[in-house]
Amino acid sequence: MNVNDTSTAQPFVRRTRKVFYHPNGKGTGSALQLELHPAHEDTEGSVFLTMAPQRTIGMRTADDTVHPTFDWRNAVCLKLDLMDLAQMLQVFRGVQESLADGKGIFHRSSNASAVIKFEHRIEPIPGYMLDVSKKPLTGELQRVSFFFRAAEAFACALMLEQALVYVAFGIPTVIPRMRPAPAMPSPAMPVAETPVAQAIVA
Repeated sequence: MNVNDTSTAQPFVRRTRKVFYHPNGKGTGSALQLELHPAHEDTEGSVFLTMAPQRTIGMRTADDTVHPTFDWRNAVCLKLDLMDLAQMLQVFRGVQESLADGKGIFHRSSNASAVIKFEHRIEPIPGYMLDVSKKPLTGELQRVSFFFRAAEAFACALMLEQALVYVAFGIPTVIPRMRPAPAMPSPAMPVAETPVAQAIVA
């Protein structure tokens, strides 16, 4: 087998989404999805935050397992830019206990307004609470919360920290460096014959 044969190689597919699921037995859980949109040309990068409430509880029997489902059709979706992510990382890292001293980050678009609140909690379980409220201009208020456990918070903080590079600069393009062609050796210069000096006989 020729390992250098790339004629049948599959194209590399980037994974840009990560989903966290938190169902519970009361049906009040939620799911959270982070989707990376790298910057390109004149378009700023972002991370799309989508939060969906739990729809069904699910059930497990001896013969079958029915998994909980989430209402993605009525999910809350927000676009987080570079500074939004930086402020969230401040909370993850312990620089701040909450976003804007508990006031949260306010977003406004042509068709809705939203408030993102994120805070560090110690009791009853250590972790981080993310609460998003969104009010469409012609609809009802939507509110979804998601609680990051300690390990999830650690992983999410690292993901967002790495994502900042792509949000700011996009995906780096490797530009091959053109090496100059090696110089051809110059032909040896012919050595002029030195006439032998004739002795002068006094």
